Amino acid sequence: MNLNHLYYFRTLAKEQHYTRAAHILNITQPSLSHAINALEKELNVKLFEKIGRNARLTKEGELFCRYVIQSLDMLDEGRRVVGEVSGMAGGYIDIGYIYTLGSHFIPQNMSDYMKENEGKNIRFSFGQGTTEQMIEELKKGTYDLVFSSYKEGEDRLNFTPVVEEELVLITPKGHPLAEEEAADLAKTTDYPYIMFSRKSGLRPFINKLFAEVKAQPFIAYEGEEDSSVAGLVAAGLGISIVPRIPILETMEVETIPIKRPEIKRYIYLVTQKDKYLSPIVEDFIGFIKSRHQM
Repeated sequence: MNLNHLYYFRTLAKEQHYTRAAHILNITQPSLSHAINALEKELNVKLFEKIGRNARLTKEGELFCRYVIQSLDMLDEGRRVVGEVSGMAGGYIDIGYIYTLGSHFIPQNMSDYMKENEGKNIRFSFGQGTTEQMIEELKKGTYDLVFSSYKEGEDRLNFTPVVEEELVLITPKGHPLAEEEAADLAKTTDYPYIMFSRKSGLRPFINKLFAEVKAQPFIAYEGEEDSSVAGLVAAGLGISIVPRIPILETMEVETIPIKRPEIKRYIYLVTQKDKYLSPIVEDFIGFIKSRHQM
């Protein structure tokens, strides 16, 4: 069954006039008549009755018309969605990110990107979690890209550093360490630590920091998310090393720079190698790299 013939049928059924329908379809009236005759021959029923210059659906034509309209509407919707996904008319971008980035980095970059692409039908969906969670979801195809810590052993992924993240020591208000202008981690292990969980990309990085200063902290509690770790510190349950995030300024904690060891901590844009990405996703990745790639 010729797809164009179905579109011709739908137009003629709506207009009920061969000349007008042919004009709308930008084809000749004989071409339209030929298409309808071909459909009728294939279905072995009469679809239209000619009444002068008009064309009225038969009972069989009305029945067939309901299915044609439903089918073509679904096909048109499919074309629209595929067009969006391919970037021809905007598209979808699925992004995963670690908790640290939710308050500033992600919202700011989304806002700036949309300003540069005003008028395009671009839609974002977001998910957040630990580095391990985000990496696994990326490999499953849940996300087009993620922003996370570096993860060893992921040879099928591209890790591009996009921003340096400052780590600070936080303590409860009035804590003895709060008197220090900058912290030496080797001198902090007399106090219990609230550490990020082993699923966090920060945990192995922080472990390496203590290995550098040949010290071992006592871990009293573990948490996954930055603000919850900071909340435990504010409650006086220990001290911690966290990214310098805006919410710290609103909490009952002291924020102390770290002078030893020297810290270079990066957030990475992560994608799968050799995986097709739609033009709109590629465009967004180019936007991020142009602004942040180090």
